[in-house]
Amino acid sequence: MAMNHLRSLRGIVNVKEAIGIVGRRTFAATGGKAKKGSKGGAAGDAAKASSLSKEVKSTTVVGANILKDGADPKVIQDSEYPDWLWHLLDKKAALSELRRKNIETLPYEDLKRFVKLDNRARIKENNSLKAKN
Repeated sequence: MAMNHLRSLRGIVNVKEAIGIVGRRTFAATGGKAKKGSKGGAAGDAAKASSLSKEVKSTTVVGANILKDGADPKVIQDSEYPDWLWHLLDKKAALSELRRKNIETLPYEDLKRFVKLDNRARIKENNSLKAKN
């Protein structure tokens, strides 16, 4: 089918021009022109962020919106957030520390972590042994 179209176009344009038109890359239009020498408009974003009032900064999580038509979420009281949120940054035990503890007395989450880290360590050791051979 494409060959038929090319044959009908041969009388009008040559093949190189037809391929150039079909194979031309197009790019999305930008919203506005960036200043010469700047990358990504980061300087413009910094000016907008500093112009926000202190009240807006203290009541809103600025920049957390991921939706096109959405708004930044409001800051709420600590008691309204889920309990697991406050434990995300807690330091977890390393494999060597978990090996020193009694496996039977470990909580379920630590036991899962121990199994995962132990498997990972054994796989790395096996891979290094295979690489030496």
